[in-house]
Amino acid sequence: MEADLRNFVASRRPFRVVSRLLTDLPMSDLLIERDGNVAILKLNRAPKRNALNDPLVREIGAFFDTMPKDVRAVVIAGNGDHFCAGLDLSDLNELDAYEGAEHSRVWHRVFDNIQFGRVPVVAALHGAVIGGGLELACCAHVRVADATAFYALPEGQRGIFVGGGGSVRVPRLVGVARMADMMLTGRVYRAEEGERVGFAQYLVGAGEALAKATELAQKIADNAVMTNYAVVQALPRIAEAGHDGGLYLEAMIAGITQASPEAKAKIRLFLEGKAKKVGAE
Repeated sequence: MEADLRNFVASRRPFRVVSRLLTDLPMSDLLIERDGNVAILKLNRAPKRNALNDPLVREIGAFFDTMPKDVRAVVIAGNGDHFCAGLDLSDLNELDAYEGAEHSRVWHRVFDNIQFGRVPVVAALHGAVIGGGLELACCAHVRVADATAFYALPEGQRGIFVGGGGSVRVPRLVGVARMADMMLTGRVYRAEEGERVGFAQYLVGAGEALAKATELAQKIADNAVMTNYAVVQALPRIAEAGHDGGLYLEAMIAGITQASPEAKAKIRLFLEGKAKKVGAE
């Protein structure tokens, strides 16, 4: 594990990795911690409310491109009082139309690699989840919000349009009409209402999102690798396929996953009465 992390650090521009094994590395806008097979990524621009700029987005992309092989789930969180207050608008100030489109495409590539990467991702949301921050949160497969979280898309008030995949991902969570309302009127969804409409699957007390997200990520990391991969890769594609095509793809994925040695070992434990029963504490 230590060798993997040191190789990752050496291959990228300096950033700090916080773990039980590595310390005293240069500070960065992205902190990476390890908790067993779970990697925890923390946005680290608290004075800017963790607003995303291109270097930070590229650091996130670098992690997902070179993730250590023993990582089986990822948590994305924010340091300070907020998850992420969106795009650092200074990045857009001097861009022409072509450069703006290319800027957006960089974000698309990184965010696609989160949503359709090797392992499931859990987002721990608190404070501002705004603009690009909401786009980042929507890339995660599970979202945990605490009572301080609030969601907004203020692009309409800034004279811009979402550029990090929000027009694709946000409507799939809450619908086109809600997204249009947020962009046109500046509507803000507070934590409870946001959980109700679908921005988060879990709602916890203030300050508890990261702990809950890490707990869920540890459960996910204990799943069979092929099952997790199928949920991340196949499930969204099946959901958008036609009826017959979706069922055929489901059958193929079911056959592949249940044939893996890890799945057979887990089934054997269940049949021998050694696996935890659903609903048991």
